[in-house]
Order: sequence, then structure tokens, then C-alpha cells
Amino acid sequence: MRLVTFRTQDGTRAGRVVGDEIVELDFSDVGELLAHGPDWRSAASADGARRPLAGVVFAPLVIAPPAIICVGQNYAAHVAEVKAELPAFPTLFAKFASSLLGANDDLVLPAVSSEVDWEVELAFVVGGSGRNLSEEQAGEAIAGYTVANDVSMRDWQRRTSQFLQGKAFEASTPVGPVLVTPDELPGGSAEDLRLTCEVDGVSMQDGRTSDLVFGPAAIAAYVSQIMSLEPGMLVLTGTPDGVGVARTPPVFLSDGQLMRSTIEGIGVLENSCVNGAGAR
Repeated sequence: MRLVTFRTQDGTRAGRVVGDEIVELDFSDVGELLAHGPDWRSAASADGARRPLAGVVFAPLVIAPPAIICVGQNYAAHVAEVKAELPAFPTLFAKFASSLLGANDDLVLPAVSSEVDWEVELAFVVGGSGRNLSEEQAGEAIAGYTVANDVSMRDWQRRTSQFLQGKAFEASTPVGPVLVTPDELPGGSAEDLRLTCEVDGVSMQDGRTSDLVFGPAAIAAYVSQIMSLEPGMLVLTGTPDGVGVARTPPVFLSDGQLMRSTIEGIGVLENSCVNGAGAR
């Protein structure tokens, strides 16, 4: 199953992708659908009005997640490129709903930062609930997977040892375009998917989720020791090597560039970088 949240004249609406069409669902977004309860899959299978997929304007997949949890330094190759040690436990930080962008929204480069960096990431959305879950239970609570880019303001991130301020800028994190249930993925899981990031057609990141230090189920189980998992929670699992700050010399995003983030079997984010006055 492939689920989306898209914009309409009356707000946002959840939908199910069927071929080249979207079946409209009676929910404002994928988060509200998942919060419907354990039978959310039945609700997502309902029939409804249809519209062409082409031309749909995607909203953030989940409009108001109960939490956005992110994992830092979680690919072995990325840990090596930033000259860190493999972590014994997941390195967690948070974002906020105001950070989210749709799959094709403009990425506004903040005037206060001159070091805006790309970070393509596999993300997952929680569909179940529970506290202190085993890894198996936590894996079963994952509704599906999507594409994210944890755009980072590196100069702000380095201001202190707590780098949330470089990660949580408003309207800086594209997520989407679809939520893909595990059964739709190559091999039926997210264990070995290729993920890439290009800037103006130039490959910057090219990794595989098999390089993750902590996989999605392990992350979900770990988070559940801290807080209850809730339907609609969004979790970003980390980025592979190839980030701009680790290059010699460092390279960052600039006005007019196109950032393209892809994960096989899931989809593509395409976000134009603009200075504030040119944003839509």
C-alpha cells in the first residue's frame, strides 16, 4: 500500500495511490488515518473519489506528528567520514512539526546560515502504540517507510554540543512523497535499500540502508523505552556518507540549486533551494 497526503483548496487530504490515480480517503492526512486505530489498513483500503496522481501537490506526509525523532551518526560510512566512533546507543535529537516540508516544496535557505547541508534519510512512521517494546514488537508497530532530508544548518549545529538548533529550523525538512508499507518494498523490508542525494544532477550521497548501525526496529524499540510509541510518530534514521560539511573544501547548498533525494522502492523528493523572497 502506498499512502499520500496532498493539498486541496479546502486543506489537506490523505489518499491511496492506485496506478496513476489517487483514491481520496476520509482523513485529513496520513497521521489522522493511522490514529484511526488498529484497523487503519481497512480504512486505507476504502473506495472514494479519484483524481490523477500527476499534478497533485504533496503536503508533508504527516502534518502534526506527536513526535519527530531523529538519529544522528547512524551509518558506518558516515561515522567514518566525520571521524567519530561507532555509537554504542542511538544518538537521538528531535524536530518539530513546523520543520516539515512537502516532497516538492521550496527549501528556503535561512539568511542567518551560510552552511546549509543535505542529508537524505530513510524515515518511518509509527502505526501502532506501546511502551518498552521488544525489537520484534517495535518492528510490527512500523506502518511504513518514506523519504526525508534532514537539512542541517551546520554553522548553527556547531554552536554548542547540543545540535538541535542546527536541525530544527522551520520549513527545512522535506518528507514524502508516499508512505510505503513494508510488503511493497524490494524483498519485503527496508534492510537493503539504495538511497541517494543529488544537487543539480551531481551525486552527493549514494548509500544503502544495510550500512545502518541501528535499524528501524531497533530504533523504534529504543525510543519506546523513553516514551510510548504513538500512531503518526515520524522517525528519521540517519544519513549515509557524502554530506557537504565533510568534503574538502566543504560544500553547501545555494540559491537556485535543486536537491533531489531518492530511496529505491519508495520515491523521490525534489526541492528547489531559494532565498527567502523567492519562496512559494
